[in-house]
Amino acid sequence: MIGRVQWIWHRLHRSLWYRATIYSLAGVATALIAWLATPWLEVPSILKVGATAVDDILNIIASSMLAVTTFSLSAMVTAYGSATSNVSPRATLLLIEDRVTQNTLATFIGAFLFSLVGIVALAAGIYDADGRTLLFGATLVVIVLVVYQLIKWAGYLTRLGRVRDTIAKIERAASDAFKTRIDNPHLGGQATPPSLPQGLSPVRAGKIGYIQHIDMKRLGTLANDSAQAIYVRELPGKYVDETTVLALTGPLDDERADKIAAAFTIGPSRRYEQDPRFGIIVLAEVASKALSPGINDSGTAIDVIGCGVRVLTPWVRHAADGIDEVDQPVAHVYVDPLRSEDIFDDFFTPISRDGASAVEIGIRLQKGLISLAAAGDDNERQLARRYMQRVVQRFDQGLILEEDKARVRDLLRT
Repeated sequence: MIGRVQWIWHRLHRSLWYRATIYSLAGVATALIAWLATPWLEVPSILKVGATAVDDILNIIASSMLAVTTFSLSAMVTAYGSATSNVSPRATLLLIEDRVTQNTLATFIGAFLFSLVGIVALAAGIYDADGRTLLFGATLVVIVLVVYQLIKWAGYLTRLGRVRDTIAKIERAASDAFKTRIDNPHLGGQATPPSLPQGLSPVRAGKIGYIQHIDMKRLGTLANDSAQAIYVRELPGKYVDETTVLALTGPLDDERADKIAAAFTIGPSRRYEQDPRFGIIVLAEVASKALSPGINDSGTAIDVIGCGVRVLTPWVRHAADGIDEVDQPVAHVYVDPLRSEDIFDDFFTPISRDGASAVEIGIRLQKGLISLAAAGDDNERQLARRYMQRVVQRFDQGLILEEDKARVRDLLRT
C-alpha cells in the first residue's frame, strides 16, 4: 500500500528520461569537479603520466558514445516493434521500463556529456596540470563503466524484445501485482460489509479512463477527519466515465467529494502495479495472438498457459487459506476483494476460445486447471471444474476428430 506521491515517484524512477538525466548530470558534475578541486589538491608528478593524452581520449569517447547511443535507440525501437507485433502492445510498457536498457542508455549519454564538457573545458584552458590529471583519472573510470555496460548490453540485445523474454517480463509483473494484492487483499483497507448503511452519498469520477491507483492513505485521512466511512466501489483497472461512482460515503460537500475523487488516479491506460488482472489479461492476449491463423504458434500459447498457472497458484492457495486482514488496515475505508472467477475468466476464456481447434491447447488448459484445483479449497476446486467443463464445451465445437474431443473430455474425469 503506497500513497499517490510514492506511486508517482515510483513511476518517475522507472522512466528512461529520469535515469538519463541523473547520469548526464553526474557526468557533467564529474568534469567540473576536476576543475573546481584543483586549487586544493596537489597531484604527485608520477600520476601525471598520460594526462596530456586526455584530449584525444575524450574526443574518442564523444564520437563513439554518440554512435553507440544512436544504435542502442534504434535497437530499442526495433524491440518495441517486435513486442507489439509478436507479443502484445500492452507489453511494450515493460520494455520501456526495463532497468538494464535504461541504465545502459543513461551510461552512454552520461559518458557523452562528460566527454563533451571535458573537451569544451580543455579548449577554454580552465584546467591546469593537476586539473588535467584529475580529469584523466575520471576519464579512466568512465571508460571502465562504458566497457562494462557495452559487454552487458551486447549480451542483453540478443534477447531484448524476443517473445520468451517479453513473456517472462509480463509474468514477473503479474506475479508481483498478485503478491502485493495477497499481502493487501483490500488494498490496505478493510473488507466491505455484507450490507451498506442507508443514505450514502456517491463520489463520481468526473473523468474518463482507467483507474490506475488508489491512494488509500489519503482516503483513510479523509475518513478519519470527517468521522465518516468511505466505501470504495471500483478497483484499479476499472474503466470509468464521468458518472461512475468511485466511492460512497456519508453526507458531503463538493470540496470533500473532490478530495475523495482526487485519491483515485485515472489515466488513459491500465497499469500493472495495483491491477493484478491486467497482467493476466496481457498473458492471455499473448496466447491468443500466438494462436491466430497468421502466427499459428501453439508452443508459445502452451508456454503462456504454464506462466499463467504459476502466477495464479499463489492466489488460489491464498484464497484456500482465507483472506486475512493486514496488520494495520486503513481505518474506515472499505474495499471489495478480487474475485477468483473474474481472474479465471480473464485468462482461460480467451485462450480456450481462440485455441478451440488445437487439441494440445485443450489438454494443456485442462492440466493447468487441474493443477489450480489441487492448490485450492472446495470453492476454488469447483471454480476450476466449472472452467474445465467450459473448455470441454468449446473444444467439442472446435475439434473435428472424436478422438481429440475424447482426450480433452477424459481429463475432466481426473
